[in-house]
Amino acid sequence: MRIRFLGEDTSGGDSPTLYVTDRQTYLQGYKVTDPEILAKLDIPEGETCVEIYARLLAHLSKDGLHGVVTSWAPPIVHVMENGDYLVQGPRVTDPEIRTELALPDNEDCIEVPREALRALLEENDSGVDDA
Repeated sequence: MRIRFLGEDTSGGDSPTLYVTDRQTYLQGYKVTDPEILAKLDIPEGETCVEIYARLLAHLSKDGLHGVVTSWAPPIVHVMENGDYLVQGPRVTDPEIRTELALPDNEDCIEVPREALRALLEENDSGVDDA
C-alpha cells in the first residue's frame, strides 16, 4: 500500500491528518475510547472505530470528492454532539504504513473506501467546498 497526504487541521496542538491510499481508501483518526459509545456500536472483528473532525473532510476535494455529508450511514456510524464523525473500518495493521504515519498513542488507522464516502456526500452547487 502507498499513501499520499491530503491535509491536516490543527486545533489545540493536535494535527489530525487525512491520507489517501493507492487502493482508493482513506486513513487515520483519533481512537474512540469512551466505553459508553463503544457499547452502542457493533464493530465487527478486524475493524475499529475512529473519530475525525468533520472539517477534515474538506481535504477530500484534493482527491476529487466534493460536497457535504448530508446523511450518515456506514462507514460513518455516529455523529458526536460537536459535529465530529465516528467512522468505522478495517484497522490497518501493516507495520510499514503505521511507522510511516508515526501514529501518536491517541490515534489509530483505518481504511475507508472512497466510494463509501462518496455515497454520503451531496454535491455543492456553489463551487465552494463546504465538506
